[in-house]
Amino acid sequence: MWQALYEELGDEGFVPITAALDASCDDARPFIEKANPTHPSVIDTEHVVAHRYGMINVPTVVWIDEQGVIVRPNTAEYGTDVFLQFHGRESGPFLDAVRAWVKTGEIATDKTVPAHMPPPNPDEELARAEFAVAWSLHQRGETEAAETHFDRAGELSPNDWTIRRGSMPIRGKNPMGPEFFELFQDWESRGKPDYAKMAAERGC
Repeated sequence: MWQALYEELGDEGFVPITAALDASCDDARPFIEKANPTHPSVIDTEHVVAHRYGMINVPTVVWIDEQGVIVRPNTAEYGTDVFLQFHGRESGPFLDAVRAWVKTGEIATDKTVPAHMPPPNPDEELARAEFAVAWSLHQRGETEAAETHFDRAGELSPNDWTIRRGSMPIRGKNPMGPEFFELFQDWESRGKPDYAKMAAERGC
């Protein structure tokens, strides 16, 4: 989808930069090679992008203008309707909004998009640190110790899918298996907190 949009809008200055949050380059390689992108496509094994941009879900889209200013903060967006029945968010309005932004400079408003992203709270910052410790331990083969820190990271930041679901493949769990549906049910039971809801709760 991003490659097609780049081919459509690239001559007008639009450049998508995609970042896969995976444990290794080999995990994302088949998907990137299949997409055959000519736009920047990176693999972030350390979750640096998620941490610096406050991402708690995948896929998350951030709009950044030519001056490097975030003009539309984090929101979960989908380029196709393959999983529409699951997430209920159509791709058409989002793709049309991107086209309008590139062609006219219009930045679409959407109640699911926060006006400003709140800074992480102390527990969320600690969760990122716990994830980093867990990942380091896992890389050294200390899987039992890593499990403790992965669990702690999820407890500290229960709304962060990049931590909770993102750690599943690392831990040998199926990110579309029973653990995923347990995560979804937990998130659903807490009112499906998303970027906009969390920002509103924190007065941002």
